[in-house]
Amino acid sequence: MARMSRRSPSPGRPPVVLICGGGIGGLVAALCLDRAGLHPVVFEAARQIRPLGVGINLLPHAVRILTALDLGPALASAGIATADLRYYTRRGEPIWAEPRGIDAGYRWPQYSVHRGELQMLLLDAVRTRLGPDRVHTGHALASFETTASGVEATFTDRTSGNTVANVHGDLLIGADGIHSVVRAHHYPDEREPVFSGRLLWRGVTEADPFLTGRSMIMAGHANQKFVAYPIGPGSSGRMRINWIAERCVSDPSNRGRSSGAETDATPVVRDWNRTVDPSHFLPWFEDWRFPWLDVPALIRGAGAVYEFPMSDRDPVARWSFGRTTLLGDAAHPMYPVGSNGASQAILDALALANALRHAEPGSDLADALTSYEAARLGPTSQIVLANRQQGPEAVMQMVEERAPDGFKHLSDVISDAELADTARHYKRLAGFDPDALNRQGDTLFPETDVDADA
Repeated sequence: MARMSRRSPSPGRPPVVLICGGGIGGLVAALCLDRAGLHPVVFEAARQIRPLGVGINLLPHAVRILTALDLGPALASAGIATADLRYYTRRGEPIWAEPRGIDAGYRWPQYSVHRGELQMLLLDAVRTRLGPDRVHTGHALASFETTASGVEATFTDRTSGNTVANVHGDLLIGADGIHSVVRAHHYPDEREPVFSGRLLWRGVTEADPFLTGRSMIMAGHANQKFVAYPIGPGSSGRMRINWIAERCVSDPSNRGRSSGAETDATPVVRDWNRTVDPSHFLPWFEDWRFPWLDVPALIRGAGAVYEFPMSDRDPVARWSFGRTTLLGDAAHPMYPVGSNGASQAILDALALANALRHAEPGSDLADALTSYEAARLGPTSQIVLANRQQGPEAVMQMVEERAPDGFKHLSDVISDAELADTARHYKRLAGFDPDALNRQGDTLFPETDVDADA
């Protein structure tokens, strides 16, 4: 059983911050809070943190933060610096292409990386820098109570149900994902995550490089799409290609209910990583063979395929309640559109650290959590809603609707200005407009040699 002080830190001692969740957001929050002079402790429900998942993208504004946390070289070794993003029709006709990361003039790269490898990189950094006793696995948050001096939290082993720790902290951060216990405590009547009507099938396949070798591609339209990008080297000159096949299986205008007509069963929203046989969806993509990518071969080559029901939650009015607040997917679960989910959790972590670092000595720490919420709730709520409208990927649907049988000249279907405006608008909305971002500092907290005005 973890044993921690049940008393608030004495004057001059850093506040103890209990972080519920050892995912990307929770671990980056621990690193940022430590840099800001606080005492974060991470509690993860799983007994062992393992490198699970498939690929994700880290946009330059998130990479800026991780680089300032001295993780730049490790990131460069773990992932691929994305060179360009390209949109295509379902027939492989080009719609839009733009450089990404350093190639687009950002001061920081965009990385495509295996989610589990990134999580292990962050976990190693937390244990090395903060100490191994600052991460407690097998600790699922069961309940908590706020008091005038802090938060009393009870953790259990989720297999046995036995209590493993009763812990006092000055603050409690819910970084515990889309099924957050902290969020459910404050919103007990909130319904389950809402199924969009779309299923994602995901896998990683060793294959020959395509296009630039560092390209990210999206092909299709709103109701059927394929995404692929490299996340690392494979064997014999090949690359590990992360891919996502997406298909609408129920009326997308009727969010929250699936007909099950085109699948074996109605998706279970809590079942995020159910392995499936590719035959369940491969027929829909069988003729998606482009000169530069053989989609069905990529699907067949995966060692395992995971099914993911695309779901989110409606934005809420507030995250912070006294000495508790939310972060990452617990605060703003969103559709995986725009390569933005993990990056927004990382931005949350820095904003939280900034708010707490700027708190006046002796002031109510709850006020700092309110300041953090004021900085992040509005922008992330806009992204959640924009992603429901397909974010920057909306151009693929525009072309499909305007030219369902293909086109001879793209300019007859959509203008360069419309394409560029769509991409530019989303960058500004999500906080990675290149000019604005490049004006940011290289450190997290400038006056203390570790920086940030993200």
